[in-house]
Amino acid sequence: MATILRTRSRRRTTLTTLAAALALLLGACDRGAPDSQSAPAGTQAPVSPAPPTAGAADGAPRTASQRDFDRAVATVKLEQVAQLDQPLAMAAPKGDDALYVAEQAGRVRLLRDGQLQAAPVLDVSDEVHAGGEQGLLGIAVSPDRRYLYVNLTNRDQNTSVREYRLHGDQADRGSMRELLQIEDFAPNHNGGELVFGPDGELYTGAGDGGGAGDPHENGQKLDTLLGKILRISPRPDGDRPYGIPADNPFVGRAGARPEIWAYGLRNPWRFSIDPATGDMWIGDVGQNAWEEISVLPGGSGGGQNFGWDDREGGHEFEGDKPPGAIDPVLEYGHGDGCTVIGGEVYRGRAIPGLQGAYLYGDYCTGWIRAVRTVGGRPDGPDRQLELVVPDLSSFGVDQQGELYALSLTGGVYRLVSTQA
Repeated sequence: MATILRTRSRRRTTLTTLAAALALLLGACDRGAPDSQSAPAGTQAPVSPAPPTAGAADGAPRTASQRDFDRAVATVKLEQVAQLDQPLAMAAPKGDDALYVAEQAGRVRLLRDGQLQAAPVLDVSDEVHAGGEQGLLGIAVSPDRRYLYVNLTNRDQNTSVREYRLHGDQADRGSMRELLQIEDFAPNHNGGELVFGPDGELYTGAGDGGGAGDPHENGQKLDTLLGKILRISPRPDGDRPYGIPADNPFVGRAGARPEIWAYGLRNPWRFSIDPATGDMWIGDVGQNAWEEISVLPGGSGGGQNFGWDDREGGHEFEGDKPPGAIDPVLEYGHGDGCTVIGGEVYRGRAIPGLQGAYLYGDYCTGWIRAVRTVGGRPDGPDRQLELVVPDLSSFGVDQQGELYALSLTGGVYRLVSTQA
């Protein structure tokens, strides 16, 4: 399997070690393009790209809110707040001012009052198989701020979801409880997101297990946790390490895992839940041609099928569209990027024109785009922000709903406006 990324960015450079790592991390390594080159890598700050794509090409008059959105898109910049070692995920528990950031090698770092704390919150680097598509991939803090949850690749190269008790700004390594271990057969397509929903339940994403084209058909199988988004109650339930919410869609269904919330996913690299609506926005890394963003509406009860591997995005891949399968709300082809980075719906106050917009990006080209949303659907075309994040790896939000972008080169950036 070639450990390279396909990119169609205007600037082509020699494949660097760092870019090769994320090529595996984001599951774009099996695209069958041995002559592909990586996106630019390095430690430079975000730079301006070519002019952004047009958002309102229909010539229709713009409303005041649409003009505010256009203005916000044109005046957003990134302000670096920290430099870490390959940051991949961020968590910001309510009632605290701290930002928890996961480093791929197996450390959780803490930013408080804009300062990086010297001591890691947790260091399990000796228990993590890191590199390529593996490592510490996701973190979440319980709503009561008593527990830290991590999604990592263990030394057996299986997915492990673990709980640690928090004491102030430190996690008690000796308190570790393993909630889930998902056996894997390949090093790629591990997903890894962890998110607490407004319902207090813990959601995590698992890729289809790896290889090209979902060789075990895991995306459409309900007897495996691979290729799914899962929903569990993370505290022990009797002799089980976690509980199964009674309203999960496949509870009591013969042959189906009750943890499953949604299925038909290839590699859900970053999903988020809009705190205002409960809608779940899912970035799913594509195979040969299409990157996609899908939405699971808040209050829908789960059970949705997003089509992989019969479908890639809204297109046929290996079969007919499964009955009831949901097509993405956004997609783009590999002439425009190669690895989608799922983002967040902006609910902050610093950039009013972006209020309610969904922002997402692409690793290979580093662009970030925003789209206005209404009722969990895009309201018009997306718009490209006038900036680039080299080796974009993830997004996050703080307690005020302000948006952050993470770069595998180490930068943690906050979106701010150039307007006074």
